[in-house]
Amino acid sequence: MKNNKYKAENFFKSQGHARNGLKLIFRNERNFRIDLVVAFVVVLAGIAFEISYTDWIALSLVISMVFVAETINSAIEALCDTVSLDYKVNIKYAKDVSAGAVLVTALVSVITGLIIFMPYVIAGIKKILEVMV
Repeated sequence: MKNNKYKAENFFKSQGHARNGLKLIFRNERNFRIDLVVAFVVVLAGIAFEISYTDWIALSLVISMVFVAETINSAIEALCDTVSLDYKVNIKYAKDVSAGAVLVTALVSVITGLIIFMPYVIAGIKKILEVMV
């Protein structure tokens, strides 16, 4: 059953709630800000290396996976802290598992980034070496 107190009256109010959520996570979550900086650097690297369209698709998917995992983790932690600030095994489990999901997405994104960027880096190094020789 939905709580009518928090029900958006129309589409634009719904979007306002979503924007507010993004502002809150940006303001309150250091790891989300770090994720944004890393994503910005990766996008700049993609532009610099002129990566392919399929590489852009893969990068955008893994970047968004990390953002989504981070936001869900933050929501789970906030909800758990609302339920109880006392130590409870099930709350620890929920927090640890959601943090683990963020770690998995981050590792997958790093591996994907290496798969995408290594051929470009190797080609760049070969060009530099050819010019030097």
